[in-house]
Amino acid sequence: MNTLLKKCLAATLLLGGLMSLAAFTPASAASSPDDLKGKNVVLVHGAFADGSSWDKVIPILQAKGLHVVAVQNSLRSLDDDAAATKRVIEQQNGPVILVGHSWAGAVITQAGNDDKVKALVYVAAFALDKDQSINDVLKGKPAPPWASALQKDSAGYLTLSTDAIIHDFAQDLPVAQARLVAATQGPWFAGCTDDKVSEAAWHNKPSWWVLTEKDRMIPPALQAAMAQQIGATVVKVDASHVAMLSKPAEVAAAIIAAAREAQ
Repeated sequence: MNTLLKKCLAATLLLGGLMSLAAFTPASAASSPDDLKGKNVVLVHGAFADGSSWDKVIPILQAKGLHVVAVQNSLRSLDDDAAATKRVIEQQNGPVILVGHSWAGAVITQAGNDDKVKALVYVAAFALDKDQSINDVLKGKPAPPWASALQKDSAGYLTLSTDAIIHDFAQDLPVAQARLVAATQGPWFAGCTDDKVSEAAWHNKPSWWVLTEKDRMIPPALQAAMAQQIGATVVKVDASHVAMLSKPAEVAAAIIAAAREAQ
């Protein structure tokens, strides 16, 4: 075999080897159009809950390359919870998508004025305006059945009965999981419902809304009215108040959509 032929054969074998190696490169190593690295999602839990309420959503967001942090609220006041959220926002490098469930809708409305926050996502939440409280929004509306199941301790903190969590808070979860939610709930200070927002971030930030159509805590019609008021992009989910636990893929999809558009 002459020298030229040997060189051609060697080049062919090398090229074939490189092509085979490329064919077996894991898909995760390739660039993905869904890759959202460099963006941060800050998740804020609501009343009667803690940061673990996002456990099913977090892995889905991380798989898209998002950096995710769940805030642990004290549930003592709007100012305290907004301050806890702001501390987490401060720690992030790059743009933040701020997500709030339930009571935390008020929290992200207050804390979302930070320049790092590029989008707000309300999940079955309260969206308040400046100088407005939850009680202002609920004024004149009939008390929901679960309200009679609230238990107040000597310090003024509220908890929901296990029965109310099973039937009204998380009725689309398996009973065993709903009991776990009841056992790990965070007591909520009763005075929080009178705390007023000092500046509403949704006036200056794009917003998304996960509207829970089987919600017995914040009625779907009330959610729809608030979402319309703030001009949110609405995603309807056939779920109870805890959609992040019963329909995590759908909740995550709404957050991912906000992250893709956040600039």
